[in-house]
Amino acid sequence: MTRLGTGGLCGIGLSLGCFLATALLGPSVFQPELEGAAAEPPYSLAVHPSPYLVIGLVVAGVLAGAAGLGLCFLAVRKGWRVRAFPLAMAGLLAAVAFMMMPPVGSTDHLNYASYGRMAATGHDPYDTSAAELPHDPVAGAPEEWRTTPSVYGPIATGEQALAAWIGGGSVRLTVFVLSVANTLAFAVTALILYRTAGSAERRLRTALLWTCNPLVLFHLIGGAHNDVLAIAPMVAALALFGARRPRAGWMRALAAGALTGIGAAVKLPAALVAGGPAWALLRGTGPGRVRRSVAGLAALAAGAGAMAALSYLLAGPHALDQVREASGMVSFATPWHLLDEWFGRGARRDVIKAGALLLGLVLFVLLARTLPRADVPPGGAAAPDDARDGEHRRIAAAFVLAWLFAAPYALPWYDGFGWALLALLPWTRVDWLLLAHTAALSLAYLPARAPARISLPDDLSWLFTFVRPTVIPWTLVAILAVLVVQSLRFSGRSPATAHRPRASAGSPG
Repeated sequence: MTRLGTGGLCGIGLSLGCFLATALLGPSVFQPELEGAAAEPPYSLAVHPSPYLVIGLVVAGVLAGAAGLGLCFLAVRKGWRVRAFPLAMAGLLAAVAFMMMPPVGSTDHLNYASYGRMAATGHDPYDTSAAELPHDPVAGAPEEWRTTPSVYGPIATGEQALAAWIGGGSVRLTVFVLSVANTLAFAVTALILYRTAGSAERRLRTALLWTCNPLVLFHLIGGAHNDVLAIAPMVAALALFGARRPRAGWMRALAAGALTGIGAAVKLPAALVAGGPAWALLRGTGPGRVRRSVAGLAALAAGAGAMAALSYLLAGPHALDQVREASGMVSFATPWHLLDEWFGRGARRDVIKAGALLLGLVLFVLLARTLPRADVPPGGAAAPDDARDGEHRRIAAAFVLAWLFAAPYALPWYDGFGWALLALLPWTRVDWLLLAHTAALSLAYLPARAPARISLPDDLSWLFTFVRPTVIPWTLVAILAVLVVQSLRFSGRSPATAHRPRASAGSPG
């Protein structure tokens, strides 16, 4: 088991090295060039590496990271343990290193900077596009989505406006401020997960699934995606709702709702996490005296509704226009793309939306049955209070994972939502499925930039014409099939419990 764990950590280290090298090499097919003074952060070399090199580095990083995490999961099942704190610190240091270098993988950070610049200069980012401000050095910087107003929530827009105000007319400095905010949110999430873990074994889990997870670091921090800004309040909401403190339960429900509303005002899917506390309150497993309490549900709804409503009222009702437009989109790497092609691109999107909703509901039921209820000590069953305390986390994770696996539009960095919530739970077989899901989507977007915008050799075009629209969708179909079969055959025991040697210490459950 020690060899497995050591091999897994080596794989994680190799993966991070490949990803960091990709960012350090400078502008490439994976890294758009940032305008601005060379003395301003972020910093990188200007090697101008070939597409073969950077794509090879990222493929190696994805495979090494997935293999490393898989070996660590397997080693934990066999009783392997290692101190979590050094791993957590290594992950945070890697996050800082990514922060200091230009983002890689996509051009979304240019969109964030553009929308922030619009807001900072008096334009409405929900009613203005980059194409309308071509001469502005920041607002006109995006390579893609140039005719699309912002799809992000008002709090995300506020953060982008602050970054643009600090960055002035520099794309480089604006993007760096955005990266700093993302890294801080990542660190806050890591701290909450670590402090609420409750045992050395669970702290190891939070380090592996979140803080030192190379795929999470690459996409959320290395790619500078603002999903992490929504994840931090989501995790805080669940941690606060289940806190064992002599504070009135309805106050915790109110605060958890407000934090959920903040997450939803960054990215709307964050609202799904409210399903966990709501379910717990309805089932009588909420905190303190608010079990089965209308007051608890009302407080939760009031906190979430007030925060989200205030944010969107300040931005204006049209702030949701692009969200409604985006709800009908189908990305190339999802199984729904196969159906979309069969119908004739865009012809029956209503059928796809209905099918995705139905699939999501089915997956929620299966995941709610499969995800572990509580840590199980080696010598017996979990205490009833422990099972109740974890119910809201388990159901919230089921809601979010059902969305990730069923959504018609999915990108690899969206999986950060799932990793953060799984890190709140005991070890489960779903860990492996999310690992396969994230790795597959990562290999689908090599890189996540429009082929017309980059100089990609003709002999690599199959990455866009075959791997992304065909190989990966069928791979995700297979992952869905495994999830359904595994859930239907679920025995009620988590993998770590079922395979733990009798003499080993700890209680992953």
